[in-house]
Amino acid sequence: MSTQPSKTLETFDNPNPGRDYTIDIICPEFTCVCPKTGQPDFADIRIVYVPDARCLELKALKLYFWSYRDEGAFHEAVINRILDDLVAVCAPRRMTVVGDFNVRGGLHTVVTAEYVKA
Repeated sequence: MSTQPSKTLETFDNPNPGRDYTIDIICPEFTCVCPKTGQPDFADIRIVYVPDARCLELKALKLYFWSYRDEGAFHEAVINRILDDLVAVCAPRRMTVVGDFNVRGGLHTVVTAEYVKA
């Protein structure tokens, strides 16, 4: 049975909801497609968050990232979309998503998007 990409994110109950602690997740194999050229873009995606009631489930997160492999997206748009999707599903106290994209055409791009619960 093969694992198919999915936009479905899953969560589980935070085992220590009364304590602030940081979860740091790194995906060193993120790929999407440049919407202008159709060429692949490669990046390290880093998620740093303080959970509230829910934590991100990692297998579902991996499949969510894989779903971008054939999708055209500007770096700025994809990082902000990832942040929006993750915040919507787990409602953290704080979250930062950083996309560190590989050099292309002599340019290196790092995009950072942040959320702080009001």
